[in-house]
Amino acid sequence: MEARLNLFGNPLAEKILRHINSAGKVVSDSTLPTATQELVKLRASQINGCGFCTDMHTKDAAAAGETAQRLHLVAAWREAKVFTDAERAALELTEQGTRIADAAGGVTDEAWANAAKHYDEEQLVALVSVIALINAYNRLNCIIQQPAGDYQPGQFG
Repeated sequence: MEARLNLFGNPLAEKILRHINSAGKVVSDSTLPTATQELVKLRASQINGCGFCTDMHTKDAAAAGETAQRLHLVAAWREAKVFTDAERAALELTEQGTRIADAAGGVTDEAWANAAKHYDEEQLVALVSVIALINAYNRLNCIIQQPAGDYQPGQFG
């Protein structure tokens, strides 16, 4: 399998990705816990069927110390006892924020209020931003059919 476009060798794509990566760096430097950021990226990528990002964020999370059990249970987080209440709130917001077109009202007030119980304003900004950014990456990779499986942890810095 080969990608339809080479995002890593096209000058315009490189400019666009540099800006998205810059926004991602701001989020990664925020006070939103790194584990939460990776769980959010993984869950959105699973929902969107993005193999490249699912591979990347599973490997990055594992390299950062995330347990295999938690990584295996992200897709079934509602039934899993291994996530904190804050992580569960973030995963719910991720699902609703990723599936906006599937819900008549978008993200519910209940999901927002639950996230706001666990995260301060800066962390909420980071959480909403990481959800938006991973969805952008998922769409880029799905549209061009970026192959999955070869990613090495930390490959992109």
